[in-house]
Amino acid sequence: MSEAMRAGHEAMTDDAPMLKVENLEGWYAESHVLHGVSFDVRPGEVVTLLGRNGAGKTTTLRAIMGILSKRQGSVQFDGRELIKLAPRDIARAGIAFCPEERGIFSSLSVDENLMLPPQVKSGGLSREEILDMFPNLRERLSSQGTKLSGGEQQMLAIGRILRTGAKFLLLDEPTEGLAPVIVQQIGKTLVDLKARGFTIVLVEQNFRFAASVADRHFVVEQGRVIDMIPNHDINNNIEKLHTYLGV
Repeated sequence: MSEAMRAGHEAMTDDAPMLKVENLEGWYAESHVLHGVSFDVRPGEVVTLLGRNGAGKTTTLRAIMGILSKRQGSVQFDGRELIKLAPRDIARAGIAFCPEERGIFSSLSVDENLMLPPQVKSGGLSREEILDMFPNLRERLSSQGTKLSGGEQQMLAIGRILRTGAKFLLLDEPTEGLAPVIVQQIGKTLVDLKARGFTIVLVEQNFRFAASVADRHFVVEQGRVIDMIPNHDINNNIEKLHTYLGV
């Protein structure tokens, strides 16, 4: 762990991590993609995984969720080791994953898509709470998934996992390809979810958006976490971020 990451950890409170990832390795077939990813997330935090395309950010989320079948290392959630569990059991533990491709069922209506996932924990948001959070969806309840804009699909994808009762969310590129006004709305939603007690790991390439919602930023490069930048210190690290992200 780098000195910057150690300093960031020491600056945090003594609260035990909700998620602790240590030496996470991952493969696609014979291709070794993750090379000892380590980071932690404390209750109520929003943290981002920043990095260039192909750095291993999405693969890290897939490995945490168990979708990446060939993996090793340690993923502890609320003190429970998850590394050998199937995705359904990880979901039952209280983690929800919203993939970049969103997974909207085109033949189902917005309402049917929204109500499809089972509740795995008590305390999930109700249908009305989700529609209050995303008013656009209320107006499109009878529309098929294929009729939605990209922003509406993203709202539906996020709304759908909020019904499950999971309080720990993995969000993969939720702002990718969206208009600025929708990006702003997604940002407001994430701030609202944090205020409601959700804990979020967010994969992003847009660090300006990330800085508007996150507490800490972990930089991923070539399948490793190489740095941690507290959000309050992001302005002092702009040049470094430009180098990391190639912007």
